[in-house]
Amino acid sequence: MCYTICLDQAAAEYLRDFNLQHVAASPLSRAIYGAKQILAQQNSQISDLRIYPGFSELDRGSWCGLTKEEIGGDMLARFDACDETVTPKGGESYPQLKARVLEARDKLLEITDFGKASAIVSHLQVTRSALSDALGIPTNKMTELKVATASITCIDYDSVTGCQAVHFQSFKPDFGLRESKDGAN
Repeated sequence: MCYTICLDQAAAEYLRDFNLQHVAASPLSRAIYGAKQILAQQNSQISDLRIYPGFSELDRGSWCGLTKEEIGGDMLARFDACDETVTPKGGESYPQLKARVLEARDKLLEITDFGKASAIVSHLQVTRSALSDALGIPTNKMTELKVATASITCIDYDSVTGCQAVHFQSFKPDFGLRESKDGAN
């Protein structure tokens, strides 16, 4: 547990200087915890946490809890390539995930004033969805994006031109641990 706390606190401390207008999170408890760490570090008057179901992690449906070997390498490769015929029962495909993430992102952007910043505390595939959109990477290639655990990705959105600029991707504030325990970096 200390590992998670340290990572969340390092990210929250880094974001302290951004004077955020909104902090949004997935409804999952680990994202809410991280978002509350960010809120506690903010010098502004924001105190409310905005929960968006659209920022939830990929729903793996019937594959939840299974190992890669149990699912099968071929099935996973087809799934990553956005073959929707192998979407797990009760789950969602990457195109479905990306559509809901971008819809939630757009709702947050609608309430974020020009020149202001908002933070989203979410999960790996959510970050990949937003990043792939900003970088113009097709959905069937987004799983190739490297995103480290408890990292920060900064994307600017221009409401006039619709342009997106990625300032940094998968940045990890210095917190003393060079590599995540889950191998995500």
